[in-house]
Amino acid sequence: MQALAVRLSGLDPYVDGAIRVVMFYDTLMRRRVDLPALARSSAGLAECVAGIRLHGTGRAIRVAPDGTEATTPPAPASTTVVITLDEEEIGTVWLERPGPAHTLDEVLLDRLAIAAAAAVERYGPARTTMADPALVELAISGESDEAARARALRLLGFAADLPVQVAAVRSQLPLDQIGGLICPARPVKAALLADVGVILATTMALDRFPAGVRAGIGAAERPDRSWQQARTALRFTTPREPVVRYADLGALALLADVPRDTARGNADVAAVARIADTPEDLETLDVYCATGSLRRAADLLHLHHSSVARRIDQIGRTLALDLTEPTGLTRARLALTSWRLLDD
Repeated sequence: MQALAVRLSGLDPYVDGAIRVVMFYDTLMRRRVDLPALARSSAGLAECVAGIRLHGTGRAIRVAPDGTEATTPPAPASTTVVITLDEEEIGTVWLERPGPAHTLDEVLLDRLAIAAAAAVERYGPARTTMADPALVELAISGESDEAARARALRLLGFAADLPVQVAAVRSQLPLDQIGGLICPARPVKAALLADVGVILATTMALDRFPAGVRAGIGAAERPDRSWQQARTALRFTTPREPVVRYADLGALALLADVPRDTARGNADVAAVARIADTPEDLETLDVYCATGSLRRAADLLHLHHSSVARRIDQIGRTLALDLTEPTGLTRARLALTSWRLLDD
């Protein structure tokens, strides 16, 4: 093969240059260099600014011929080539050469694109929390085939042999800030889909969710199932219980499948809706249903237990339930939960 290359290079100077470019990038790939090193090497070889951008991160790497980060405003690309991995376009490489393109620029960028794809497959994308929403949606969609889902997860930086857990989040805080808090030492990716934030991670510290965040947590299995579970768990969150794991819901998760019209027409749910017009009664019922004890409810409400007892007796008459009996308390809990699900 080397003898053939020598003979070809003697026939055509272009071929000689192209072979040298190919050998240059073959050496870089054998050395397993990362994307910044590829950009630096390419800029030095081309003697102009070279750039690499991955769709999954949106961040551009631009390097000047001297190997430093290009600080000049981006110039129009003189030559551009897409980066392809597993038949999917994952990014772009380009040169910003003043004046006309050189004859070997296209060869250089073709090899750079191949080397960049190999680096992405080896190292994954840059360690940023925010990710391309299209990639995240592909990873969690129930309509994606397994090959497409695996490719999306790899491009997001997750190893194929690790389970991925999904959280559905509603918050005014930036998603990257939340992701960094709940998963500080391992890969975590986040994106906003419609009005719900999505966080993907191999593990999550549930006690590290900041105040004011509502989050539903799916199980660490297939991302599409975990996403469906996370969305269901998010519906069960309350100000008192802002983070809910789907696995902790048990049979309560079945309430999420009850049609809204059916729930709205239930007598117990309709009675809770009437109570909701009085915030203090709704809070009293909520705390009492959660504790099942007048004294514990009184402690949480900062009231005397006799005052809570009077409220519970009045609320029970409105609901037509004896809240001091197990059956009445169970019905009230189910009705209160079903009423909350009507608004989600």
